[in-house]
Amino acid sequence: MSVNTLDHLLAHAVDAAMVVLHLTLDVTRLKAVQQLLLDANLSLPVVCRVDRNDLDLAVEATQAGALTVLATDDVRPAAWHRVHAHFKPSGTRAPNTPVRQVVFVDPASQHLLALARKVAQADVTALLVGPTGSGKEVLARVLHEASGRALGPFVALNCAAMPENLIEDMLFGHEKGAFTGAHREQKGLFEQAQGGTLFLDEIGEMPMHLQSKLLRVLQERQLTRLGGQSVIQLNVRIVAATNKDLKQAIAEREFREDLYYRIATFRMRLLPLRERPGDIIPLAMQSLMQQAAQPWRLHPQAKQMLLQYPWPGNVRELENVMRRAVVLCTDHHITPAHLMFDDWLTHHMAAPKEQASLDAPDFEAGAPAWPVAVPVTVQATPVSMASPVTPAPAPAEVPVDLQSAVRLNEHQVIMATLASTPSKAEAAKRLGISPRTLRYKMAQLREHGMNMAAAC
Repeated sequence: MSVNTLDHLLAHAVDAAMVVLHLTLDVTRLKAVQQLLLDANLSLPVVCRVDRNDLDLAVEATQAGALTVLATDDVRPAAWHRVHAHFKPSGTRAPNTPVRQVVFVDPASQHLLALARKVAQADVTALLVGPTGSGKEVLARVLHEASGRALGPFVALNCAAMPENLIEDMLFGHEKGAFTGAHREQKGLFEQAQGGTLFLDEIGEMPMHLQSKLLRVLQERQLTRLGGQSVIQLNVRIVAATNKDLKQAIAEREFREDLYYRIATFRMRLLPLRERPGDIIPLAMQSLMQQAAQPWRLHPQAKQMLLQYPWPGNVRELENVMRRAVVLCTDHHITPAHLMFDDWLTHHMAAPKEQASLDAPDFEAGAPAWPVAVPVTVQATPVSMASPVTPAPAPAEVPVDLQSAVRLNEHQVIMATLASTPSKAEAAKRLGISPRTLRYKMAQLREHGMNMAAAC
């Protein structure tokens, strides 16, 4: 049914399954509809239709809470089948419970999201496989929030980040006096996740002796705390993730085959970012919106650079690149001069000058040439600190080769960030790198003849 006013919408919303909203200029109409539904205590998904060429508005609508966005001229039945598959409401979700805003724009990502939402409705274990930084925890949260356990806790453990002697205690908990220093009882992550989801990231790194204990818990759906006697019944869904080839790990006797088949009831593979290019620009815009609430724009050449880069660090690297762009940009319009790519820059700075043109990133055949970012002068006002840092002066002339342009650009980014922050630690944080990496880059720039005296 077609309606033209908010009053007309309210009169018919009770009998509606969803609201389809046409947007043209901004998301004002979307926010008005959302407020109307909230005031009326109605929980209806809102699908927005946006001009196919207005990608910024589509991203803004997603950020504002639209459950999905379709092109205005997209009348294919398959598109609406995906809408119903993706956003079928869960019977146990409370009215107005917020839904996680995720970016699944590329066709491959949309297919994965549809599968995830179907798997979420079945209370089975799932194994997420994909490279580091590809968004496995995001998908795990989608599985949780689209399931009947959405109102329960989501508890995560990185099995590679914890010392081996602590993982068992963290997973299963302990009783008071179980070991030296156990002054009180402690619930493990399994108990903390009761009624919800336990996400075991990098499960391929779990020690073998713990794999057997985990298998037993998954089989029996119960556990006993360290030093305890009583059996605790569990009501927890397990979602595991890994960037390793577990079949190879099984062959090398590094992972239990029976545990693999226990956690891989549904196995879902996340593609590296370079293989789902449709997600790159929406993810970039989402990252910009998270840094500041003001509207952001991406120059067409900047979009082209983002689409051409191979993204070895996947979504995490993209987020770091956009954070650096926010540091450099003063007018909310990201241009090529604001984009700094870690691996590509480091690769070129470490290469001999005569080989620089031969060691460029290995793009797909037929991709346009990499556009050269001409260094830009960044104006920054030094803050009060013991040893003020002065921004690097603008170059007297445009560098004659790509390697020189890269070095000067990174030099200016580092100096400008140091000038606008009270410490090197804060500068490293704003650049999205560790203090150790910042020190290394500064030393590397000195070796190439850059003037880093002001930063000492």
